[in-house]
Amino acid sequence: MTQPHWLGNHFDEDDEPGRVRLMHHDARWRQEFEQTRSSILQCCEGRVVAVEHIGSTAISGMIARPVVDAVAVVADPVDLDESAALIEGLNFLAVDTPSWAPSGGGRRITLHKPRHGEVTHRIYAVTQGAPLLQQTTRLRDYLRSAPEAAIEFEEAKVKAWQDCQGDPDGYAESMAVVFSQLDLS
Repeated sequence: MTQPHWLGNHFDEDDEPGRVRLMHHDARWRQEFEQTRSSILQCCEGRVVAVEHIGSTAISGMIARPVVDAVAVVADPVDLDESAALIEGLNFLAVDTPSWAPSGGGRRITLHKPRHGEVTHRIYAVTQGAPLLQQTTRLRDYLRSAPEAAIEFEEAKVKAWQDCQGDPDGYAESMAVVFSQLDLS
């Protein structure tokens, strides 16, 4: 029996470039995060004080886009630009911050890896206490501790994907609605 392509292998030949893909949790995502975390901490030479694994790839067992998301926490706001430049040296490219990210609370810089081709990693460089850091780690911790809520979130994500048929803009809009309706209490 053939699986829907969103449940398939990360490198399915049927994937249309630029489309959103979802797949079952891959235990290698944690290893990818740990390697990325180590590289960022080393290259930023103390400017980055923590790197947090966020997003669905950080939730064991959850269907996710095969993109490892992380927040790099910069200790001193003065070091944000230099930290982002150092992270760019790890084959990342600075890009626009997604629409779902909370505004206010200081600057943030979003970086994708690789510089060209399909994105496999996304880093949000922020300062300590940034709303983006608080929101994403709170959601991650909530979904890790509340299995029923994690299932509901996963179902909403799959429905968003199905409704937009993998269109990136449609998926981003649908997920922004899902995020806005979350009750983390």
